[in-house]
Amino acid sequence: MRHIAYIGIGSNLGDKVYHCEKAISEILRTDRHKLLAKSSLFTTKPVGYTAQDSFVNGVIKIETDLEPLDLFRVLKKIESRLGRKETLHWGPRVIDLDILFFDEEEIRSEELRIPHPHLHERQFVLIPLVEIDRSLIHPVLKRSIEELLEDLKEDQGVEKLQLAVENGK
Repeated sequence: MRHIAYIGIGSNLGDKVYHCEKAISEILRTDRHKLLAKSSLFTTKPVGYTAQDSFVNGVIKIETDLEPLDLFRVLKKIESRLGRKETLHWGPRVIDLDILFFDEEEIRSEELRIPHPHLHERQFVLIPLVEIDRSLIHPVLKRSIEELLEDLKEDQGVEKLQLAVENGK
């Protein structure tokens, strides 16, 4: 059975853009996943633990034949292969891969929570999501991603990254 998953991607160590692009290519290396949409990349201020470098974030929408827990485990293996080390909560990381949505499911287990529990509070997730699927409905909150973004009044410092390729350089 094929499923639709939205995956948040972020990095704030080393070559952040490279790490994000490498993670996407690793996710797509298998024929079990098909890319349906890819957002722009955005620079964002850190959330939670703020004494660290800014992040590069984006979102992809994939079709997968994996079940949620299996996809989660694949993403954790990719993070590990790309050099992620567990540090303090919300601390610096080479790569961070989060399942934001999986079909219209709600999953609450010790290992996995879907939809991601904080996505509706974070512009660095909502802005890329709106870019690729503005009418997507949050299965728990029953509101569109666009509405959730409009509800966030504070500016969280999210800016679209202008890559040299986009500028024709």
